[in-house]
Amino acid sequence: MKKRLVVLSGAGISAESGLQTFRDSDGLWEGHAVEDVATPTAWAKNKQWVLDFYNARRRAVKAAEPNDAHKGLAFLEQFFEVQIITQNIDDLHERAGSSNVLHLHGEIFKMCSERNKGHITPIREDITLGQLAPDGNQFRPFIVWFGEAVPLMPRAAEIAAQCDCFAVVGTSLAVYPAAGLVDCVKPEIPLYVIDKKIPPLPRRSNLSVIETSAGVGVKKLAEILTDLHGNQGTAKT
Repeated sequence: MKKRLVVLSGAGISAESGLQTFRDSDGLWEGHAVEDVATPTAWAKNKQWVLDFYNARRRAVKAAEPNDAHKGLAFLEQFFEVQIITQNIDDLHERAGSSNVLHLHGEIFKMCSERNKGHITPIREDITLGQLAPDGNQFRPFIVWFGEAVPLMPRAAEIAAQCDCFAVVGTSLAVYPAAGLVDCVKPEIPLYVIDKKIPPLPRRSNLSVIETSAGVGVKKLAEILTDLHGNQGTAKT
């Protein structure tokens, strides 16, 4: 039986592929304030503006490539049962080869009815104003905006609670409820945190921090885990 490695990934991992987020130093997302493009209020106020913003994000993701951090996590599937829980809306984990990815905040290559998120359709090109879902309502990006519920949180919390090892890669742990997943990890479980700037963390006896870029940090994590758990992902006691 392979050990269960759960990874919570955030903006820092995709930034190394050239994708920016609002967590950059200026507090903007590609020059936009979050409240102008990533809230239900923004959508109600100016649908075209929001569509234009996410259409541009979709094109940027299509042009981006998985980086060493994405590839390193996919590599670890040789030794562990790896579950990625990502706050990112891109598909770079999947393109790197990760087979179990849960997107907490939605997916840029999907759209849904503005009235019913259960009406989901794949989308690779632009979403246009007047493009209607089967229920007759405007299609919107399949994104969990600020102020909306995160429907996959219960599943993510369950996954975190059942892991044998938990790693945080490229996230400031500032966006809730996703940041609360660290608290779901059992106290005896090893916790690794990889980021250029380590965020405040709960006191844990088995906490390890790797203060560096996501790509370098995931490589170090892979070395640590494969050494500790062996090539078959079996823990040494």
